[in-house]
Amino acid sequence: MKIHEQCVVAPPPSATQTSITLTFFDLFWLRLRPYELTFFYSLPPPHSEPSFFFANVVPKLKTSLSHTLHYFLPLAGNIVWPSDSPKPIVQFTPGNGVSVVVTESDAEFNHEIDYSPREAARSHPLAPHLHSSDSLASVVSFQITLFPNKGFSISMSINHAVLDGKSAAMFIKAWAFLCRSQTNNETQIPSLVPELEPSFDRTLIKEPDFTETLTGFLLKRFPQENRDPRCLKIIPSSPVPKDAIRAKFVLTRRDLEKIKRRVLLKWDVVEESKSTVFSKPPTLSSFVVTCAYVTVCIAKAVHGIDREKQKFAFEFAADWRSRLEPRLPDNYCGNCVWNSLVNADPSDYIKEEGVVIVAKHIHRKVKMLEKGAAFERFSQIMDLLRKGDVQMIGAAMSNRFGVYDTDFGWGKPAKVEMTSMEQNKTPRIGLAETKDGSGGVEVELVIMNKHVMDLFATLFREGLCDDD
Repeated sequence: MKIHEQCVVAPPPSATQTSITLTFFDLFWLRLRPYELTFFYSLPPPHSEPSFFFANVVPKLKTSLSHTLHYFLPLAGNIVWPSDSPKPIVQFTPGNGVSVVVTESDAEFNHEIDYSPREAARSHPLAPHLHSSDSLASVVSFQITLFPNKGFSISMSINHAVLDGKSAAMFIKAWAFLCRSQTNNETQIPSLVPELEPSFDRTLIKEPDFTETLTGFLLKRFPQENRDPRCLKIIPSSPVPKDAIRAKFVLTRRDLEKIKRRVLLKWDVVEESKSTVFSKPPTLSSFVVTCAYVTVCIAKAVHGIDREKQKFAFEFAADWRSRLEPRLPDNYCGNCVWNSLVNADPSDYIKEEGVVIVAKHIHRKVKMLEKGAAFERFSQIMDLLRKGDVQMIGAAMSNRFGVYDTDFGWGKPAKVEMTSMEQNKTPRIGLAETKDGSGGVEVELVIMNKHVMDLFATLFREGLCDDD
């Protein structure tokens, strides 16, 4: 990887000091590892030729990024914890900006955008470092990488204590919109469409009935990090296994309809381990059947390679914007997600009709959330994780974020990747809509064992070929 430029991009000079307080939604993620998103774009000559790219494309990206920070001012600042404040704050001071690294890669672009299994570590050089120290933490950083005469990538590393996935997707779509709208007058800031204008109003967030302390959470999850409770330094992650494998799989709209029909057909026939009554719905969401199908394939693949692993659990991050009272606007920029644990029996995932059983439990959990179910304490998930015989599977992002609509002016992404998924050391799935806009779901998967990934791929394909 060749570095061409390291710089700081700041908002326009008119920006004034501002600060926002972190909410309990934000505090859950404080000091946890940043998450990384990488967008790959095909770029034909002459735009992809190095001389043209660095002289024309990069300046346009940097100027439009500055204009975007005008609207998303806190992102150009830092997380700090003033001595007189009970909570950390995000503070922007004139002169602050975001780190941007411009690089050139000799990797084969077509291999980078391929969906087939490959070493997860191959993506790491594309992701930027996000600075943090005991007293200060950056919010976001960027890396722009050229693959000469083929394309480029934009990768962002995001401090999860400030942005959730929906907010991050809104930011990069706003950046793309302003890049497309850019005129020759670099000082003129184009207007954003209303749905991309962020709201940072933290007064809308009402504290829940419970608030488990942040320090208590960190002590339970990272006992070796027993230090200053006001420390803001991101807790380092252990090395990713060398055999960690990344791949993408696609469930077409036809695939999803087939799985929905199968589940509903057997809804009243298949019994669950737990004595819970599930009313048969008229239909199921793509989210429910995608998560059920993929997690069961993962569980059966893990069990198929290691017969001792027989217990599994599934968690997903639910968006609470529409579930709070009062309801938050869709353009609320910050964290408004909370982890939800699916209450299937740990042995259900490897049963013959596991997809049906798990789909019932996921559907029930989603319906409970829609009815305003109480927040689950994150200690519940931690207690489950401490049981060494239970393998957790998690889901991130969403097929409703519209990440493939992120067009900077050179077309839609050839691929969008969650570069940081393997940091959790457990099977993770990342969800996105299919890039052709046909109503399918794209599933990104990182598994720490090649043999498990190979078996998963076989189970995934065979399950879709079965007759109803």
